[in-house]
Parts: sequence; structure tokens; C-alpha cells
Amino acid sequence: MIYSRDFGERVIENLINYSTFCIFCAEACTHCKEGKYGFANRVKGFFKLPDPSLLPVFIEDSVSDYLPKEIPNADIAIVSEIHNDILLELPIILKDSGIKAMIVPQESPARIARPQIEEVCKREGVEIVFPKPFCDLQPQDDKPVIKRFVAEFRIGRPEVRVEADRRGCIAHVEVLRSAPCGSTWFVAKQLVGVEVENRGELYDRISESHHSYPCTASMEKDRELGDTILHRAGYIIRAAVEEGMK
Repeated sequence: MIYSRDFGERVIENLINYSTFCIFCAEACTHCKEGKYGFANRVKGFFKLPDPSLLPVFIEDSVSDYLPKEIPNADIAIVSEIHNDILLELPIILKDSGIKAMIVPQESPARIARPQIEEVCKREGVEIVFPKPFCDLQPQDDKPVIKRFVAEFRIGRPEVRVEADRRGCIAHVEVLRSAPCGSTWFVAKQLVGVEVENRGELYDRISESHHSYPCTASMEKDRELGDTILHRAGYIIRAAVEEGMK
């Protein structure tokens, strides 16, 4: 993973599933994620680059000066919130390290040279997606490496299975696929006890728990979405819960 800000660290910690990472339930913690997964042995490396705001608007020297001297061989690279000029040259550099696919999540409306990057990736034979937000990552048949990543690491657009008791209240929410930041696990636990048919209370609980995790997506309006990316993330988890109740 190549990143520059806190969101990247949160994704890394969720993938590794440190025992001290998810502390959001505080004293009410039941260790719901403990032993469920852990990909420390499959993460080949993570590299933090300077925040784009600390770099020149246009990088005139070699972008290699800002990258690690050696990039480990891997199938896929998650690239989060790095300078646009570095991102534009990254596909060729990553391909030389054997990387076959890139995931470039967009958690803010910051503009990136998406058409140019897609053109470079197409020419180099590197799969690429730009989920906005990261929790909207979905498997695609024409991108087999990314599809396998979603299936094996079980992160992307959330999927849950909701079980209700005889009273019609939520008794358990099984996380089948989590948002990359891990928030789905927290939301799932907070829904226990909510009456299924009381959609007002259900939606409020989803929204409250999603915000308090907290979701770190931008509250700035995104022109492509016509809404904030944080709101988009909230709609995604609500839709996942609705689907999980069918």
C-alpha cells in the first residue's frame, strides 16, 4: 500500500486486524473481529509518502525521489491520497515490480488525472479502479485480479446477513464483506436490539454508528456524485443492511 494520510493507515490496520485496532466499542467490546481474519502475511509492504499539500503543485524532479527504492513484488497495490504527478507515473513503476492491478480509492473530491492514468494502465496492462469512496469497491469480471482481491480479503462494498429474533428485533448481524476501514463490524454490533420494522430507528442507528466510528470520507460536496462522499458511504452501508434483511 502506498499512501500519505491517516485513512491509509486505518485500512492497513484493518487488514492486519491488530487486537488493539478496533477499540470503538470501548468497555462494551466483545472482540467480534478477533480471529476472524488477518492478512499480515499477505501484505508485502506499506509506504507513507509526503502529504500532497507539502509538495509543489507540479513535481519537476523525478517522482522516484519520493518513492521507496525497492517496491516488493505483489499482485495489487492500494494507492491512497498521493500527489497527482506521482500517481500518473506510478503504473509503469509498479508494473516493473510485477504489480498487476491498482486500487485508487477517492475519499475526497480532490481532482486526479483519472483519464490519463486509465490510459497508461490500459497501455501497460495494469487493472485499475477508482472507488469513490473505497467502500464502493465491487468485483468486476473484466478485472480478475481486483475481483480476486475483493473475494479473498473480503473488503469493499459491505455485505451483511441480518438475523432477527421472534420479537422482530435484530439478534445478530454477520459481516460477509467489510468496508475497507473496518466500520462495517462496528455498525453491525450497534444494530443488535433494533426493531427491524422500525425503519426510522434502524436508519438512525446505522447513521449514528457509521459517523461515530468515524467515517473519515470528506464532507465537501463532490461534483461527480452531486453529494458528499461521506453521505455516499452512509447510503452504501444502509443499502447493505437493507439487502441483508431480505
